[in-house]
Amino acid sequence: MKNRKIRTVPDHELLIKIYHAMLSAHGHRRWWPGDTPFEIMVGAILTQNTAWKNVEKAIAGLKKEKLLSISAIRQVSLAKLAKVIRPSGYFNQKARKLKALIRHMDQEYGGSLKRMKQQPLPALREKLLEVWGIGPETADSILLYALEKPVFVVDTYTKRILLRHRWIPESADYNQIQRLLMRRLPEQERLYNDYHAQLVAVGNRYCKRSQALCEQCPLEPYLPGR
Repeated sequence: MKNRKIRTVPDHELLIKIYHAMLSAHGHRRWWPGDTPFEIMVGAILTQNTAWKNVEKAIAGLKKEKLLSISAIRQVSLAKLAKVIRPSGYFNQKARKLKALIRHMDQEYGGSLKRMKQQPLPALREKLLEVWGIGPETADSILLYALEKPVFVVDTYTKRILLRHRWIPESADYNQIQRLLMRRLPEQERLYNDYHAQLVAVGNRYCKRSQALCEQCPLEPYLPGR
């Protein structure tokens, strides 16, 4: 698909049809898994460049060591934190990223998740993107899933699905894809939440990197030529 031009930019009506096709196939995804908003924030960092099963092991370790709180991560040594989250991979870097997130929360919101959540989306996002180790996807995952802000998360699955259906060009970047979706969908946190989770399910089950199981996919009717 790399050299093919886009056939159409999906409008509001098409995007809603796509969502309902995925919803009918999977039901509500109830994503992101986590017992607390802070656990979701931690998971958003730990999931960078690794499979979710590895994140679950790391989070289980944090819970076992009673380290899954703002105060606990603030106080624990970098070395111990890295050791506990080792199953998530890149554990030394991720330990530093978790520490950087806590410093950010302390400096900007007095270490209060409640105070952080009360801030407007644009300012929250801008400041999160200034934190070392937090890029657009991680920032938006924190904003959407932990802080319940209406922002659409774009990931590898999102781009792959849109590319294979020829709804975006190969050159489309994170911000361009996000703008395309948010300008054509209602500004609703719950919709963005489940829509992204549905795309992840399609990417995991059918629209795989090395294999496209189109005949089984709920989005098969929307492929080019259908």
